[in-house]
Amino acid sequence: MKKFLPLLYFLSLCATAPAEEAEDVIILDEAGVKNLGIETVVAEESAFSRTVFTLGHIETIPGKSGVVSSRIPGRIVELKVTPGDRVETGSEVAKVESRQPGDPPPVVVLKAPLGGMVTAVEIRLGEPVEPDRALVEIIDLSEVHAIARVPDHQAAQLAPGSKAEIRVDALADHVFDGELIRFGVAADRESGTVEAIFRLANKDGLLRPGMRAGFSIATGMRENVLSVPREAVQGSGANRFVFVKHFDLPNAFVKAPVVVGERNEHSVEILSGIFPADEVVTRGAYPLSFAGTGSISLKEAMDAAHGHAHNEDGSEMGEHPAGEEDHDHEHGHEGEGPDTLTVFLAITSGVLFLLLLASPFIFRARAGA
Repeated sequence: MKKFLPLLYFLSLCATAPAEEAEDVIILDEAGVKNLGIETVVAEESAFSRTVFTLGHIETIPGKSGVVSSRIPGRIVELKVTPGDRVETGSEVAKVESRQPGDPPPVVVLKAPLGGMVTAVEIRLGEPVEPDRALVEIIDLSEVHAIARVPDHQAAQLAPGSKAEIRVDALADHVFDGELIRFGVAADRESGTVEAIFRLANKDGLLRPGMRAGFSIATGMRENVLSVPREAVQGSGANRFVFVKHFDLPNAFVKAPVVVGERNEHSVEILSGIFPADEVVTRGAYPLSFAGTGSISLKEAMDAAHGHAHNEDGSEMGEHPAGEEDHDHEHGHEGEGPDTLTVFLAITSGVLFLLLLASPFIFRARAGA
């Protein structure tokens, strides 16, 4: 019997495999899929960008700001702008009545020295003014600088021309593309960082000086890397997993353990666990991990997918459900008669017993001959 035990153990593992697999399959109904907002993407090999993430802020480009002042002392008799207005180069912003005598006194028109946005108005109607006073501030925000504070050890990976995706806290739905133009003139010894200055187009004028920003700066590129969106990967530490859409069952998702590699702002490299062309759950992956086995059993899902009835564990009708073979092997001698090995041993023992009984007669016959 001992030589048969490994075979029996192997068969028992095979019998329980469908049940173990079923534990990693989450099956939902249509309402469940809709309520979780589940969306999938196809895992594919593509170019994978290495990135450095850091923080910074938005600044005005030097030389793209100016003020309006009066050449003569007087008082404001007309004011045509307020903060937030956009003006063109040479457009009127205010009028100053001179203190020189006259009837009426001479009036000087104040014009914008550059086009842009009015960011400050420091005067009111009727207020006296002097030539040394800045009355209106104007900034050209069609382009701005984004200043990133990059750790010293990472700055060596960057060079003028490096690209970055820049997100601003106040504009969460927008992503701005920037290009590194130069580094700051000195490093900050206390923080161990150096300023990396990016130029950003700002045609809509959404970016304003002082806004906080996050930078995802590209430092290199690798080709033919299997990756998935960051939100698809669940778990922590060494227990990372994704949900893959079942190739056969509708509204069914397989929990697939994965080994991850590098990650960037958008994606995570997958070293093993899934294959290209697998449909991976992105949106809804986190709540799906708490969904249990869903509202549909594996039997119901297999019946619907294949159009015929299955056992409760999803196996085909006529096959032993999971675990039943083990029961038969362990208890087959109860109610089902002896197994093959027992019959074989009984027959062999009977033959040997008969030969033992007949041996004296055989020897006598040979001696008489």
